[in-house]
Amino acid sequence: MGMDFKLTEEQIQIRDIARKFAVQEIAPLAAEIDESSKFNWPLHKKMGELGLIGMTVPEEMGGGGLDTLSWCLVIEEIAKASTAVSNYLTLSESMLNYISHLGSEDQREKYLAPIIDGELVCSFAMTEPNAGSDAGAIQATAKLEGDHYVLNGQKMFITMALQAGLFVVVANVNPGLGKDGIRTFLVPKNTPGLSLGKQLDLMGIRGTEAAPVYLEDCRIPKENLLGSADGFENVMKGMDGPGRLGAASQALGLAEAAFDAAMAYAQERSQFGRVIYTFQDIKFILAEMSTEIEAARGLICKAAWRRDHGLSYTKETSQAKLFAGKMCVRQVSNAMQILGGYSYSKEYPMERFYRDAKIHQIWDGTDQVQKIIIAKELLKEMK
Repeated sequence: MGMDFKLTEEQIQIRDIARKFAVQEIAPLAAEIDESSKFNWPLHKKMGELGLIGMTVPEEMGGGGLDTLSWCLVIEEIAKASTAVSNYLTLSESMLNYISHLGSEDQREKYLAPIIDGELVCSFAMTEPNAGSDAGAIQATAKLEGDHYVLNGQKMFITMALQAGLFVVVANVNPGLGKDGIRTFLVPKNTPGLSLGKQLDLMGIRGTEAAPVYLEDCRIPKENLLGSADGFENVMKGMDGPGRLGAASQALGLAEAAFDAAMAYAQERSQFGRVIYTFQDIKFILAEMSTEIEAARGLICKAAWRRDHGLSYTKETSQAKLFAGKMCVRQVSNAMQILGGYSYSKEYPMERFYRDAKIHQIWDGTDQVQKIIIAKELLKEMK
């Protein structure tokens, strides 16, 4: 059962729909979204109308029932226009993945449709001031009292918290058990005891309205428990799929946008009486950029293919995210070198690309965490 690198007609059609939407609808607003640092509801709802949200959710649950690679292609195209807007999709797909796989029938019926339609944003409340990439060190607690869980704790850097109507909250039902006490809960925004801090003024991915989330004796019905007792494993598996593959695809799209801008500029700009593309240094930079971009694409395709064929994909997803994130930072920097001073001005998108790039080595597990995961999987394969 070998991989086929040729896209199907359906995959090409889906990619082209996303590409057209990105160029015509998102790109003209990308700078404004970055400058205002505001979530764009109209764009998000349009993506819901186009069927770009919930693409991998089974059809019987109201989703698109499409393959992972098709979804990665969409994220890549949207990220070329705006990392922030592409993250609207990545977060939504990741939360839909949790709810569709772990949720009860009532939970799926209540929340899947409005998220898929783009009418409801669901945020992932895992990161804490003292527990970022280490999900096993979660300090937020969930104490069962009768028919309710009482949640207490603080979450930090919660993407789209200020616009979310629902949160998937990661908390510990028994801190003495460490990661074995980890569970996930569905907490509506209007739940008493849940409050939000002020919007964080981020360097990049502006427009995602990230903020702290505070839980103070936040009472939810015990039916809001999401999934089984395998809480930590569920969190990790959930991050493998749309989360980290989405982050890798975003990095790929952003690197491509930087490459396209550098390639076009190199053929227009003249120095010393020559178009700068004729200089060997410039050609070699662009050749290496294109090679690394294609290498990242290959890793993403392999991880997506394994997921779609029911094979383990934890190692492959971490490899794709690790490489794509590092590659993205390198290629945006290389593109800036080619554009020179123009890349340093806010009048041009390259400056935004540079600020957006670094997050790909941090979110959904830092580069160092990805290396830990890869090394762990390599050892399992050896045994």
